[in-house]
Amino acid sequence: MNGAVAILPFGVSAYDPHREVDADAASARDRELVARAQAGDKQALGDLLRTHGPALYRNVLLPRLGSEAAAKDALAEVYEKVLGNIGKFVWQNVGFYPWLRMVALRTAIDHLRKKKRTVLFDADDLEREVDAQNTQTPVDDKLSQMRDARAAQSKVEEALTRINPRYAQAIRLRVLEDRPRDEVSKTMDVTPATFDVLLHRALAALKKAVMSGGESDE
Repeated sequence: MNGAVAILPFGVSAYDPHREVDADAASARDRELVARAQAGDKQALGDLLRTHGPALYRNVLLPRLGSEAAAKDALAEVYEKVLGNIGKFVWQNVGFYPWLRMVALRTAIDHLRKKKRTVLFDADDLEREVDAQNTQTPVDDKLSQMRDARAAQSKVEEALTRINPRYAQAIRLRVLEDRPRDEVSKTMDVTPATFDVLLHRALAALKKAVMSGGESDE
């Protein structure tokens, strides 16, 4: 961000969505910081992103992009977009986080469209999520973050327990841990070509399990 705002949040615990806070006070604080940021106060913008950045990283970007490196790159891009577009934000009683979340989702879509490595969900999946979000009644900051946190912690892990264990192993090693293809093939005692077929089937089974919430037939 051209050195304007030093706000990389990794390892920062400034915000915990499970921490007991006064929601009204937090909303009032965010509203004041937004007004100051829109007036050109870079420190206020930094405070906003330090508050909400960790939740965007853990609960929005990391689950959808599948690796820490990809999520960190996307978060840095989100910060750039917020810096350039903070003046366009209009406060609507649901707080600042829902707007940030939409910026993060659209950034994730851009990253997925450029990606060549294997990921759990493709850009079209996120496009549908954004479309659904645009047709729903917005919720306030705290509820929105809590919903994201619960979904991020349970969605993929729960679905992995409902697919073939070998499929789950392939996804954990290649996608979640981002290990090299040849290394994972060797670990699973198959050729790289056979592993490619296995992983394709595994991802199809996982997507079906996530979308349906029921048993996969793979």
